[in-house]
Amino acid sequence: MAITKNYLKSKPICKVTFTHKPAKGEEVLLVGDFNNWNTAENPMKALKNGVYKGTLDLEKGKTYEFKYFVNGRFENEEEADSFQYNEFAGTENSVLAL
Repeated sequence: MAITKNYLKSKPICKVTFTHKPAKGEEVLLVGDFNNWNTAENPMKALKNGVYKGTLDLEKGKTYEFKYFVNGRFENEEEADSFQYNEFAGTENSVLAL
């Protein structure tokens, strides 16, 4: 699992690439406050090497809470910038700081 940040010079945007390698045959979706935790909005693309990849354009200067949704269960990003406790879910969310 990894996150790559590419800040644009011409716009207040950061292109963020998320990668996640689940167990074989699992579907990976990217959910967070950037898409209202909608599992249908940001599916990640399966690559031939078994890694799933997704890229989002996100506004600089903000923080975003997110998780991976893998076959019906939520997983955190181990390399997140930090983690935030979520009282609603009773667990921590991954945090991305831009």
